[in-house]
Formats: sequence, C-alpha cells, structure tokens
Amino acid sequence: MKRFYQRLAIINLKSNRQFYLPYLLVGMFSAMLFYSIRAIQRNEGVAKMRGADILSIVLAMGTVIIGICVCIFLFYTNSFVMKRRRKELGMFNVLGMEKKHIIWVLFWEALFLYVASVGGGLVIGIVFNKLLTMFLYQLTGIAESIPFYISGVGCLQTAQLFGVMYAVLLGYNFIQVKRSNPIVLLHSTVGEREPRAKWIHAVFGIGCILVGYYLALTVQDLIMAIGLFFIAVILVIVGTYEVFMTGSIAFLKLLRKNKSYYYQTKHFITVSGMIYRMKQNAVGLANICILSTMVMVIVSTTVCMYAGIEDALAKEHDLDASFYYDAIPTKTQKMYLLEQMKTVIAEQGREVTALSEFMYMPFTVHCDGNSIKLYNDAVDYSNTQMGMLRIYSREDYEQYSGQKLSENLDFEEGMLIMSIPHIESEVVEIFGQTYEVTKSIEANEKPQYIQNIIEIVVDDPAIMEQIYNSAKAQKSDVQVKYEIFVDIDGTKEERRQCTQVVASKMVEWQEQAAFDARSLDSVSEAREEYLSLNGGFLFLGLFLGTMFLLITVLIIYYKQISEGYEDRTRFTIMTNVGLSRNEVKVAIRSQVRTVFFLPMVVAVIHLAAAFPMINLILMVFKIENTRLFVGCLSGTALVFLGLYYIVFKLTSQTYYTIVYR
Repeated sequence: MKRFYQRLAIINLKSNRQFYLPYLLVGMFSAMLFYSIRAIQRNEGVAKMRGADILSIVLAMGTVIIGICVCIFLFYTNSFVMKRRRKELGMFNVLGMEKKHIIWVLFWEALFLYVASVGGGLVIGIVFNKLLTMFLYQLTGIAESIPFYISGVGCLQTAQLFGVMYAVLLGYNFIQVKRSNPIVLLHSTVGEREPRAKWIHAVFGIGCILVGYYLALTVQDLIMAIGLFFIAVILVIVGTYEVFMTGSIAFLKLLRKNKSYYYQTKHFITVSGMIYRMKQNAVGLANICILSTMVMVIVSTTVCMYAGIEDALAKEHDLDASFYYDAIPTKTQKMYLLEQMKTVIAEQGREVTALSEFMYMPFTVHCDGNSIKLYNDAVDYSNTQMGMLRIYSREDYEQYSGQKLSENLDFEEGMLIMSIPHIESEVVEIFGQTYEVTKSIEANEKPQYIQNIIEIVVDDPAIMEQIYNSAKAQKSDVQVKYEIFVDIDGTKEERRQCTQVVASKMVEWQEQAAFDARSLDSVSEAREEYLSLNGGFLFLGLFLGTMFLLITVLIIYYKQISEGYEDRTRFTIMTNVGLSRNEVKVAIRSQVRTVFFLPMVVAVIHLAAAFPMINLILMVFKIENTRLFVGCLSGTALVFLGLYYIVFKLTSQTYYTIVYR
C-alpha cells in the first residue's frame, strides 16, 4: 500500500508539472540563497575583515528577510496549486479513495518536493558558495584566498527551515481535505456574482496612499525621515491593497455608467471582463506592485550607496589622515609629534602638501534660546533642543576652518558665535555663566543628525578656562580635543600605505612624548569601513532583489495559468454569442496588458513619491549626491521594467496557448 501511495504521488507530480516545476525550481533557488547567506556568515575571512560586526548584522538581517520571503512564497504557491487540484482530489474521493488515503498521497508529494527542493538547493548552494563569497569579497575589498567550504550549520538550518514550512503546509492541506465535500470539489468552478464597489474601502485606500505620499514628500528632517519611513511604507502597502481590491472595481463601475464610453464593442468587453478579472486578481496584482517597488527601492539604494563611496569619502575626509588626542599637549609635545610625522612621511617618499592642527572643547548641550546647558540625559536625536557645542580659540578656529577671521572683530570682552539656529541675544549663558556676544551669525554647516550646531570662538584664554571649569564642576568627563590633519602627495595606494606606516609609529611617539589617548582616522581606513558596510548592503540588496524578483515572476506565471483556464470558458461563450474570434482576441489581449502593466504604473508612482524621503535617509551613509541617486533609481527602474516585460511576454505565450487551445 505504501508503494501505491508513492507511485500515485509521483504520477500526480508529473501530470501537474505545469504547476509544480516552477514551484520546485524556485524552492531550490530559495534553499540555495538561504544556505549561501548562512554559510557566508560563518566564513572565516568575513569574520576577520574590518567592519565584520556590521557586516554580520547586515547578513543576519538578510537571513531573517529571506526566511520570511520563503515562508510567504511557499504558502502562496501551495494555495494556488491546491486550488487548481480541487477537482482532481474530488475525483479521487468519488472513485473510492478515503480522505485518509488522499492525505497519504499528499504526504508523499510534500516529502518528494521537500527532498528535491532542499537537496537540489543545497547542492547548488555548496557548488556556487565560493563564487558568491568571491563576489562579496570583491564588493567589500577583502583580498584573501577562499578555500572550498561546506557549512554543516548552514545545511542543517536550511533543512530545518524548509522542513518546518513543508510540515505546516502539509498540515494545512490535511485540514482542507478533511473539511472538504467531494461534490463541491468536483464542481469547483461555479458562477460568480458581480463584485460590489466598496466605496468606503476605496476612499480609505486612496487616503492611506495620499497620507504616505505626504509624509514622504514633506519631511525635511533626517531623524524624522527615518522614524516616519516605516509608517509611510505601511500606509502605502495598506492603501495599495485596498485600491486594487476595491478602488479598481469602483473605477470600472464608474466607466460602465458612462453610456457613450461603455456601449462600444471594445470598451464593453474590456470593462465588463476587467470587473471580474480585478475581483479575482486584485491581491496578486497588489503583491506584484509592492514586490516590484521593493525590488527597485532596495537595489537602487544599495547600488547608490556603493557607487557613492568616493563621494562620501571626499566630503568627510578633505585630507588623507586625521589624528585625534583626548588631551591637551604642551608646545614641546606638539612640535615633537609634528616633526616625527613629517620625518616618517619623507622616509616613505611622500611629501606633505597640507597640514593643520588645532584644539577645541566639545560638549553635548541643551539649547533654550540664549541659554546653553550641559545635556545629561540619554542622547535623543529627535530632541529639538539637543545640540553640539564646540569652543575654539581664534587661532585654532582659523586652523580648523582654513579662513582668516576679520580684523574688525574685537574679542577682548566677548565672543563670536556661529550657530543653527541663529542666536539673536547680545549675551549668552553658558553652563550658568553669562558672556557678552561680539557677533552672532548663522553657521554654514547644516545639521544632519542633530537640531543645533553651535561653534563659539573666543580670544581670551581666561574665558576658555572659565567655561572649562564651569563644565568640570557639573560633569567630570569634560574633554579637550587636539587634532592633526595631514595631506600627502602620491597615488591612492601610495597615500594609503604611508598613512598606515604613520599610524603604526604613533604608539612609539606616544611613549617618547608621554602623550596618551590617540586615534587615527585615515581615508584608507574609512574606505575599508565604507566598503565593508556599503558592500555588504549591496550584496544583501542584490540577494533580496533577486529573491523578490523570483517571487514576482512566480506570481505572474501562476496568474497567467489561472486566468488562462478561466478565460478559456469566457472565450468560448463570447464566440458563441456572435462576436468574431478576432474581436474576442483583441479584447482579451487588451485586458491582459492592462492588468499586468497596471502594477508597474502604480509601482513607478510609489517610487517617485518615495524619492525625497529615501534621498534624505541616504545622508545617514554620507550619500548626498542627488544626481547619483536619480541615475541609480532610473537605471534600476529601466532594467526592472525591461525584465518585467520579457517575463510578461514569455508567460503570455502560456496564457494564450491555454485560452485558444
């Protein structure tokens, strides 16, 4: 009996290969993706690279997202296949098979699919894992050999994830068979009522989309943009489902009320057919729209982040290297450090082309008009009164800014304040002490993460000391920072090697100069960090983009098959009532094109509305090149639309074969 069930399960899978083959192929690919990302996470080279912690978090996020996508994909596909097989299962029941026998057949079908998809996916993943790891190394700048590696943990977790999902789906199918009525299954195709236009739902959906668009188009503050992004996304997703499920039907019924438009042969068939088509396919079309938007957003954003690395470096690092000291050096210590640095740079065959060094006192502060107090709470970038205060001497500020202050400014009894927002008062209170303001102007640098940036320049050491003592009395860990910025000649690689040699000598200089607490921030180190982070995001973005694209293709394919079987009956009815075969073909082709390109139109609109908010959020990664983002977004959209059109043409052939057969 066991062999009978197994043979029957194999026969069923073969006879329904039109449904199961895409299901099996995408299942194998999903298993390969999941295994690959888990194996890469445990790769020794990735664990040793600079920024490994960040990349590990990025890959962990990808694992969770891919796992969720796999679950959704399997459930969607299983629901479609079981719906198409209702009549077949009903026939088994009528011919004498009990429900427990049908359950055994479904069990063996699920087991064969599980073994084939997971086994095939793991084999492909193991074979191509080295190639994917090489691609990740290339993106993140790792120059190491990659040995052949099989992740036992990755294999086990892949088998577990898919095993749990197939078990859940099998349980769901068991329940469906248990509750089913054989007669109902045999007559699974019944007449449908015309869908009602639910105006309240339609208006609600449009309202959700408009509110989401409003948030995306009007937000100006970076911190608010990050907080509102997910709210806007949820609103647009909910609105998209409502509009496709109810708004489209309401719109088509409005067209039907227009007598002059509706009572034309082409419009009559198209509108009446679209009303029923939208009822059946609204959720699928909304899925296609949302997945398409996600693919274009994820891929274009991660490509922009990777392509904009040099722009970000140029903006953040004007010079090749920066050295930071959390202490106040003596004049002798400063001279020693600078002389040693110049000597080592000369020994490397390089020449110093620019050099500046300065000190300042940094504080996190609470701003209330002209009153500035120490900020002692937890850092909260959404707090509109939190700010950053830097206090310079006149000489240090000129070194820092590279600009000579006007000789007309008299600093004897006051200070120059550059701030955002502009301080209008003639006096300012700093840490409980009041000081006169020589001049207050608006700062050139606009804040990205914080609401207030204040820079104060004083020319009286007594004022500097008084501010320091006032802060020290309220907070023990007050810092005075000393920074050195150096730029050298040579190629990018020559400058990188030189700054690394200088960094390696810093410990020795500290010991000889008795000067502690240094840190180095060089362009080469920053580039490695950017490559690690942005390269990891690009790798994950391409992974997820591929996953979402596959799910989209699968939905399109199954929609074409489903509609093909449903429209075949309608095609026959329309020819029987007097319409020519050519007229029916034109009407059906018009409906198919409208239905399948409607999600793309909505997706492009979503993309355009989201552009300002995403462009603002990219500033978190120091990407402020709007033209670059426009290029990446446009290029990604064009490539995706081209792929979508190719998939549509290929799957349409299956549809027309079923309808006209």
